[in-house]
Amino acid sequence: MSRQLKNIINSLAFLLAIYLVSFVGKDIEATIYGINAFSFVLITAVLVQVIAFIPSYLLRTEKVYDLIGSLTYIAVVSVAYTTVDNPTTLDTLIFMYVLIWAGRLGTYLFRRVRKDGKDVRFDKAKQHFFWFLQFWMGQALWVSLTACAAVIAILSPESDTLSAFVIVGATIWWFGFIYESVADYQKRAFRKSHDPHTEFINTGLWSRSRHPNYFGEITLWTGILIMSLHTITGIEYGVIISPIFVYVLLTRMSGVNLLTAIGKKRYGHISEYQDYLNNTPKLFPKLFS
Repeated sequence: MSRQLKNIINSLAFLLAIYLVSFVGKDIEATIYGINAFSFVLITAVLVQVIAFIPSYLLRTEKVYDLIGSLTYIAVVSVAYTTVDNPTTLDTLIFMYVLIWAGRLGTYLFRRVRKDGKDVRFDKAKQHFFWFLQFWMGQALWVSLTACAAVIAILSPESDTLSAFVIVGATIWWFGFIYESVADYQKRAFRKSHDPHTEFINTGLWSRSRHPNYFGEITLWTGILIMSLHTITGIEYGVIISPIFVYVLLTRMSGVNLLTAIGKKRYGHISEYQDYLNNTPKLFPKLFS
């Protein structure tokens, strides 16, 4: 099978997966232009990627890819939130949490790719239409699956009270958000004074685990899921896939595997790096040195 055919099949598979996700929100009563509001939100996620992909491919650039991903999160929760006639405190909290997270992460990643000049993930892909498109459709699926708990919670009717689910979930979200933010700050500071092509970070939170930023991201989306338990019912419990998908994506599909391969290529000859790999947890931070 040719690479082009594989890319086409993968892109179609991503779209099919998004279609299947739409069934989680089939009981949502709100509509937008006569379309189920949750389905409309998913369509929005796909359309944003298509619109951004076209000029990115023509210019052979990946510099706005991560920024568009973050803007897509902002777009989907904004569409959901503005659809609700009388947003509750829970709706507003989740809406603001996603805005805060997406705004911070998108800005951080956009600044990083501008400084680095490129994203090595796309060196070859951006030269081929369907290979590059596959990444954008994958991003649409990423947003759809990750944000589904937040969107369903916003669109579902609930009493304007703060249950234990909301309080516990919000606490977990803040812990994850702060943890991810600190990890990213420490890595950015390290890269300013060290050459990342020859030196690796193993201080601060990065001494506790090899991917503390990913741990923080998985944690904060778990917090969103717990908050959503205040309002979801029936088939909507399918949104439990949100943090599970984030975990699988970051530890099995990309993220950890890709960065580990790059790390071994750059630092594999350094004994300290081998010790770091062998003695530092991949994701969940060790409590004691």
